[in-house]
Amino acid sequence: MHSNRSTMRRFSLGAVAGAGALILLTACGGSGDAMAGHEGMSSSVPAATATATATASASTSASFNDADVMFAQMMIPHHEQAVEMAELATTRAADPEIKELASKIKAAQDPESQTMKGWLTAWGKPMPSGGMGHDMPGIMSEADMKQLEGAKGAAFDKQFAELMIAHHNGAIEMARTEQSQGANAEAKALAKVIESAQQSEIAQMQKILDRL
Repeated sequence: MHSNRSTMRRFSLGAVAGAGALILLTACGGSGDAMAGHEGMSSSVPAATATATATASASTSASFNDADVMFAQMMIPHHEQAVEMAELATTRAADPEIKELASKIKAAQDPESQTMKGWLTAWGKPMPSGGMGHDMPGIMSEADMKQLEGAKGAAFDKQFAELMIAHHNGAIEMARTEQSQGANAEAKALAKVIESAQQSEIAQMQKILDRL
């Protein structure tokens, strides 16, 4: 009997100790949950999900190759020249459709340039330097730009349309190269948008030339 009482006493003490440990663990777990809840009060996304999303985002951002970098480094100055040409139209163009198209080009290409600059920063790659633009498809020479700056009215409208068609064709060529050789999903998607939008604008400018 003494032996049985001793055994029961040890069992009872063990159960109490186990319960105490369980309570302690529960208390710790509750504290951790409360802290996690406190830290995540500003967001409805669970911490684990947020971490996974951030990791996936970082992975996507890091997924790029040399073609993606070249696309951004070349398209940025290409876009900037198109915006410069479009700005000339505000004071020199006579045709309302040319003015409207120029405004549309600037509104689309300015933000696209900023997006591509953001990619280069995220990828740790240099921004395009001043001399990078001369070998790009469709880029205007300094002589072309000076001639466009010196034109006004109907003469400007015709030169603008002819030069911008050539400029757009160059951008389309680079966009197609990116779509076939790039690795970054966002860069390839933008290249597709550029190709589609500029093909449409070329068709519009060709119609304008036909009636000028």
